[in-house]
Order: sequence, then structure tokens, then C-alpha cells
Amino acid sequence: MNSATRQTRSPNSMTTLNSLSYPAPAKLNLFLHVVGRRDDGYHLLQTLFRFIDFSDTIRFTLRADGMVRRINDLEGVSQEKDLCIRAARLLQQECGCKQGVDIEVEKHIPMGGGLGGGSSDAATTLLVLNRLWNLGLSRERLMRMGLLLGADVPVFVFGENAFAEGVGERLQAYPLPDSWYVVLFPPVHVATAQIFAHPELTRNTISLTIRALPTTRLHNDLQPVVCGLFPEVARQLVWLGQFAQARMTGSGACVFAEFADEKQAQLVLNQLPPDMRGIVARGLTQHPLKDLVSE
Repeated sequence: MNSATRQTRSPNSMTTLNSLSYPAPAKLNLFLHVVGRRDDGYHLLQTLFRFIDFSDTIRFTLRADGMVRRINDLEGVSQEKDLCIRAARLLQQECGCKQGVDIEVEKHIPMGGGLGGGSSDAATTLLVLNRLWNLGLSRERLMRMGLLLGADVPVFVFGENAFAEGVGERLQAYPLPDSWYVVLFPPVHVATAQIFAHPELTRNTISLTIRALPTTRLHNDLQPVVCGLFPEVARQLVWLGQFAQARMTGSGACVFAEFADEKQAQLVLNQLPPDMRGIVARGLTQHPLKDLVSE
């Protein structure tokens, strides 16, 4: 038996007593090019974000006393550093909101894997509390707030698969065909700052136009650096690369390959060695909570 898993799908919201639960989907970077560096040290990127149907689940229970707290433990994530808590408090500060909330985060997306779990959790918090607290903020304003929390948060608020530039905040919707992915979870935690600071990172990839995407061989500029530091990531890329082009998402460690249908993807996953973990995931056409906020 291998350790392949298949996640039970989450609906847009589920009611449990007086609590509401919502999904926070993972993303893949179908490519990631580093095209320059700003004077302030931030890297200029080009990437293509794709949402997949593999999610954390976040449960919200409203409070009248203004307190914001997480009611479950998350290993390695303190209350003060939790992006859900920071997102809720940012909404309170921006809007003078006196309501509070208890937040419970059910983690499925591995941390430090390049799948955007923390950013997605923050975006779901912004989208949901904007609705539950009746704040009425626009998508554009929520995206600006999301950027204060992290470079990947705006795309989850944007709600569509997107071509991204800048530090990841300049977004253009990019429709993608139905696809299925095998995603592997190497058992390492990659620190994004470490990879971007590495002297061997390529920072001068030639910029693309959005029209050139279908005809360009794409890659992840961070992948060689991560593979050099973490041989297990390289090993899993080689294994998955037997079946289709495999690449790393984000700053790693997770790796993926694309397949035309679920059957092909599942056949690959069924061959997974017993010391590897992975899933089959379907590409989403949009974020499951996209319609939760007005434009």
C-alpha cells in the first residue's frame, strides 16, 4: 500500500450548529520565472496560478464581543503569526468593525510546500468575514488588503486562474482547460526567503507576454536551487517525470505533473512508491468562493 490520498470535496459552505465552514483551495504555479529584482529587494516574477480541488477547511463562529481567536492548535503556527487571525484583525482595523469570530482551521494543505495554504486561508477569511460581518468591501479593496498579508493572497481573492506579474499582485484572468494533476508532497519544509536569497538563483529570465504562454516552454526558476538543497525534492521530480513533465510549484517542496483525465492521473498515483505521499487533484475553473463578494 502506498500513502496516496484523495480528499473529500468541501461544498462552498456547510452549517454546523452556529458555525459555518468554507474551503480554502490550494494553488499550483504552472510556471514561475524570476525576471528581475526591485531596489527594495523584492523579486519581480511572472507566473500562472491554477486553483485545484484540494483544500483546507476553515470554520467561523461569530462573536459579539470583538474578540478574534483561533480555537484549535496548529503545529508551528502561533496565534499571532496565523494569517487567518491577521486577516480578521486587519478587517476590523480597516472598517472599525466591533464584531469578533472564533476560527478553526482544518489543515490538509502541507505547510512550506508551495501550494499557498496559508495565503489561501487568509483570503478565505477576508472573503467570508466581509460577508458575515456585512462589511460590503469590494474585491479590489480586499485584494489590496490581502497584499499586506502576503504576495499570494490577492490571487485567491481575485478568484480566477491568472497570469501574474510584479511580486505576484498584477493579475490577468487566464482561462485554462480541464486538467488533472498528480501532486506529490516531499517531506521537507522549504523556507521561501532562503530560496529567494540564494546566490545561485536565476534572476534574469526574459519576460513573457501573456500571448506567448501557449508556445513557450515554461519552467520554475526556483526549482534548481531547491533541488540542490533538498535532494528528496529532486528524487520525487525524477520519479514523477517518468510519466509527464514534472515541475515544482512555488518555492517548493511540492511537485506536480498534468494529465488529460482522472484515469491517467490515478494510474500514476497507484504506482507511487510506499515512501512517497501524493494526491490526484482536478484543476478548478475558478475559486469556489468567487461569487461571495461583489465586484
